[in-house]
Amino acid sequence: MLGLVETKSVSPVFVGRTEELQTLNDALVRAAAGEPQALLIGGEAGVGKTRLVEEFATAACREGAVVALGGCVEIGADGLPFAPFSTALRALRRELPDDFAAAAAGQEEELTRLLPELGESSGGRHDEEGMARLFELTARLLERVAADRTVVVALEDLHWADASTRHLLAYLFRTLRTGRLVVLATYRADDIHRRHPLRPLLAELDRLRTVLRVDVGRFNRDEVGRQLAGILATEPEPTQVDAIFERSDGNAFFVEELAVCATEGCGTGLTDSLRDLLLVRVERLTDSAQRVARVVAEGGSTVEYRLLTAVAGLAEDDLIEALRAAVNANILLATPDGDGYRFRHSLVREAVSDDLLPGERSRLNRRYAEALEADPTLVPADERIMRLASYWYHAHHPAKALPAVLDASVEARCRHAYSEQLRLLERAMELWDAAPEDVRDRLRPIDYTEVYPPCGCDPATTPLRYLDILAEAAVAGRLSGERERALKITKRALHLLEDEGDPLRAAWFWVQRSRLVQALARGDGWRELGTAQQLVRGLPPSEVHAEVLDTVANWSMLHEPGPDALSAAESAVEYARMVGARETELNARITLGALLVDSGSPEPGLAEMYEVKQRALAEGVPGVAGRAYVNLPSELDAVGRTREAVPILQEGLAYTRKYGLLDSEAWVWANLSEALYSLGRWDEAADAATGALRVGLSAKPQGGGAMCLAHVALGRGDLPEAARQLAAARAHLGTHDPMPQHTLLLSRITIGIAAAEGRLLDARAELAQVLATGIPPGTQRYGWPVLLAAATAEADSRALPAAAENRAEVIQRLRDAAKKIATDAPIWLAHEQWVRAELTRAEGRDTADTWSEVVTAFERLERPYDLARVRLRLAEALLTGGGDEERDRAGELLRLARAVADHLGARPLAHSVALLAQRARLALSPAPERRNADPVEALGLTSRERDVLRLVAVGRTNRQIAEELFISPKTASVHVSNILGKLGVAGRGEAAAVAHRLGLFPTGDGDRMVAG
Repeated sequence: MLGLVETKSVSPVFVGRTEELQTLNDALVRAAAGEPQALLIGGEAGVGKTRLVEEFATAACREGAVVALGGCVEIGADGLPFAPFSTALRALRRELPDDFAAAAAGQEEELTRLLPELGESSGGRHDEEGMARLFELTARLLERVAADRTVVVALEDLHWADASTRHLLAYLFRTLRTGRLVVLATYRADDIHRRHPLRPLLAELDRLRTVLRVDVGRFNRDEVGRQLAGILATEPEPTQVDAIFERSDGNAFFVEELAVCATEGCGTGLTDSLRDLLLVRVERLTDSAQRVARVVAEGGSTVEYRLLTAVAGLAEDDLIEALRAAVNANILLATPDGDGYRFRHSLVREAVSDDLLPGERSRLNRRYAEALEADPTLVPADERIMRLASYWYHAHHPAKALPAVLDASVEARCRHAYSEQLRLLERAMELWDAAPEDVRDRLRPIDYTEVYPPCGCDPATTPLRYLDILAEAAVAGRLSGERERALKITKRALHLLEDEGDPLRAAWFWVQRSRLVQALARGDGWRELGTAQQLVRGLPPSEVHAEVLDTVANWSMLHEPGPDALSAAESAVEYARMVGARETELNARITLGALLVDSGSPEPGLAEMYEVKQRALAEGVPGVAGRAYVNLPSELDAVGRTREAVPILQEGLAYTRKYGLLDSEAWVWANLSEALYSLGRWDEAADAATGALRVGLSAKPQGGGAMCLAHVALGRGDLPEAARQLAAARAHLGTHDPMPQHTLLLSRITIGIAAAEGRLLDARAELAQVLATGIPPGTQRYGWPVLLAAATAEADSRALPAAAENRAEVIQRLRDAAKKIATDAPIWLAHEQWVRAELTRAEGRDTADTWSEVVTAFERLERPYDLARVRLRLAEALLTGGGDEERDRAGELLRLARAVADHLGARPLAHSVALLAQRARLALSPAPERRNADPVEALGLTSRERDVLRLVAVGRTNRQIAEELFISPKTASVHVSNILGKLGVAGRGEAAAVAHRLGLFPTGDGDRMVAG
């Protein structure tokens, strides 16, 4: 029962147990139909049996059932006779006094054995049938009470039940036949050893098909997380969930106690009430068995038999007898391989360990360490270093512990166990001053952190320095996510370096601080990088110098791209090659490649990035490969080669997942979302953006995902969702570390939302901020969409009187800004033409020729949404003062635009198309198919030209036509030229319009989606 062990904190949220609760609820339904139900609920102590029963009871009460609870009470080795039934019947009488009295009428004297309140017992007969009679009367009493209403009788802690209670329960389970009744009982499965008196009853009930067994297992990690969230009233940190899940093994009661301990700061990690509970059975063991339990408790989660023999100090026969006693008491278990022993539950081991005296604990750990040093084969080889370090540390022997802990930290790093490495290195710092000087002098640098500079002396004679430990710890903290601890370590290291005159080490630590400051949202990291640059300036080439230049180049690429960034990247590659810093070289080459693409040299830049990706994969450098999977597709998208980027991104998802590169995976998801948006696959784009939010550890990739979702929502006209995602993106990205790739994207969406909501002045204010900050060189992929959004907002509002003020000035500022942005790729040349056309429209001077040029530019690209938008503008211009031929062309353009809008769910575009068609009285349904003559023959087109025209009509490029028809791109180009001549049109868009106007390709012929 709950009162037996006090729980300080219980989650108000019921977690998990869906299947178990469904079983109970199904039983309730059957009982309500008149079929009595019997259930046994088993599970280890603290796993949540009582909570499950309480939740079921609450649900049953909501359904109109009456619930009576009773629990067994342990006093010594025996339980109180009939205690759970007495409690339950008392509750039933209290809830249904009249019904209970009627059901018990005439049998009160016998029933007083269970419920003394019914009257005085005369003593009656004490014969063989006396108990059977009482059992029968009890069964009939329950059936009568439950005749007209559903009744639930719940009995808890059956493992403590007296014999009479067990017999009565068995009788009820066997004989209940009528009534709307549920009888259930709980018991501790882990307490039922071979000689437990409940064991025969469970075996008997197992043979009854009418008894349902419900086994309550431990929580998984997600369920522990939800339980902690309920207890703490806040979402717990993942590291806290991991720690408590590991220590509790998913036991709900232990999770509660550990949560209390975490909030109250218990030094040992266990509260007294839990420790007392766990130690009860241990204290019942013989002295030698308790001694062995204490030895095992300090040995670790599992102790090998040979190691235990070496440490316990008992004769082998005595040790075996002690182990047998502990195993029979269910305190210890033999390991599955039969080679050692462990505690049944990890918290039992902690309780025994916490009960040790300080000197006793140190002595045991020293004996473990000495035994392991004497014979390393006592434990598995892959555990020896870690366990030896732990034993010496807890033995409080600095001279032995310091070298052992350092060896273990190297082992942890080799396994990528950075959190464990940090913990070990912090122990080394703690032990440093306590260790004798001669021990420290014998230590040698075993491992160097990244490009942390070696001493330049003979490693065989130069001792390890405290500063070297700080360097290892700083990186371990950064890699494990313990950035605050790492920042404090770098501060301590730089303080020690103030008087040493060691610029390389100081520069290295300043680079670490730059990364940590950015990750902790304390700044953009440039001040720290600038300090590092000053420290290495003029020094001979070194790995540190190369890393400083690489970091500066990467920072500049993201914050201030331009000639200086390109120069830094080239220097970083050169320095890295000179000193053989391969990983730094590969990283610098990725930066160099991206800067080349952005500076107008896409082919050499992309070739560089492709080569780095292949080299990183071949040489097994996951960090560099992960970065290549992010940056290479991004640059491909930047020059309009989006379809080429998608398979690389999909490959990158698999790679980053395989190697656990969560932030890289999140960036890949975000970039994939952008690419899919451009290609007109908006549903997939939204899914990819959600992926970035799901897996990202850092704020920035999550901000990227939120921006993608905002972009999709804006395109679909869901302005509240767009605004919500925009706010989320701003929150993720913060203001401490502005980058053009973020600020310009945020401004584009901000202007788009403001314009859609009719807030032109707000859109202009956002534009003014962008222009005041400037659009740096190399950021044309972000700058053109911002200018386009602002130009479109001006053009769409030209009829509004309130927009007239300052319009000319805004238009001129946009034209001036556009002159400064590069158009070094077809995609951005098309955007430049589009911006110019929108500004002309804003002045009311645009014509069909203005927009024909833009449509032709976008027809060469794979941007269906953009193409549909400019087709709408061309249709609008054609309808302004045009004749019948222009009207027909406009109708076809509108039908093409509507097809894309419908496919994407772009409601604003669809609305604009429908409104223009309505004003022009144009039907948006396809033109009727001509059946009396073949228009293809009438136009003089060959069958091959017909195939080509069909693909032109759905927006295919020459390359795509060639791929689909198995011809060369050059042949496809010749066919397109011939078609334009035969149709008498100037561009592909006009050819597509003619094909649709003449009904050359009926609906369903060819590609379904008309993307352009």
